[in-house]
Amino acid sequence: MDWNRVEGNWKQMKGKVKEQWGKLTDDDLDVINGKRDQLEGKIQERYGYAKDQTSKDIDDWYDRQRFH
Repeated sequence: MDWNRVEGNWKQMKGKVKEQWGKLTDDDLDVINGKRDQLEGKIQERYGYAKDQTSKDIDDWYDRQRFH
């Protein structure tokens, strides 16, 4: 997985992330700034998911994106 594409296009990706995880605030997205570990942490914090579940959800979301 080439997460660099997400980081490099974070401004465009923020909307897609927000569609998937609507509990994330704009401030959360600014803090995340395309960093996967930050995204995982904020999803766990907002949704109460376990790390394994969060990682799988992010992988599934990434696989559905059209840039790879």
